[in-house]
Amino acid sequence: MNNVNHALALRIQELLEEKKITRYKLAMESGIPHSTLKNIIHETVMDNLLSTTILIASGFGMTVSEFLDSPLFDEENLNI
Repeated sequence: MNNVNHALALRIQELLEEKKITRYKLAMESGIPHSTLKNIIHETVMDNLLSTTILIASGFGMTVSEFLDSPLFDEENLNI
């Protein structure tokens, strides 16, 4: 089981590979600082805001619903 922060980091990594873009490009496209994105991926941020997740989804050219549409975020896979 994953916590939400770990699931978010995994989903970002998954989409970076799938879409063949760098963390830097995602940061530029989403409008969040590269350091913030790095901290999310390395799970040093303990309280990720929904607004940040929406910006990340937007940076991938997705809605937040599309971003969260992953088994990583299914309740049975999360330790909440």
